[in-house]
Amino acid sequence: MRQVEVSAFVPAPPSAVERALTPEAVVEYEGSFEVRTVEATDDGWAVTASARGLTMHLDFEERENGLVCRQRGDAGPFESMETEISVGHEDEGSRVTMRSSVSLGLPASAISDRIAAWKRRGEIRRALDRLAEDV
Repeated sequence: MRQVEVSAFVPAPPSAVERALTPEAVVEYEGSFEVRTVEATDDGWAVTASARGLTMHLDFEERENGLVCRQRGDAGPFESMETEISVGHEDEGSRVTMRSSVSLGLPASAISDRIAAWKRRGEIRRALDRLAEDV
């Protein structure tokens, strides 16, 4: 399992950033998958997303200062994936940090998980860029 972290300043107050960080928006900001369904659950939201014949299920939970997202099961690009999104006040805006742990579950995990983390880092950088443009 590999971990990646990306942080960015967003020139909007934390309340505006948190409102923009819906489960659907997070998936769309990342840009790799298209949201098919979003369902409210007792614990948060269940999102089904797909891309190029691949479907994945994500469970989102609200946290005190953001969200956590987990891939449900192994029917997706990763054997396991969890991403924490935190929002904090900074200067005249917000500091948004995304931390993700990923594993492909392949035999050569030192190499395959490094590649998965590299791809994941790109997705969360893109998400933070798009979030900053959106709010």
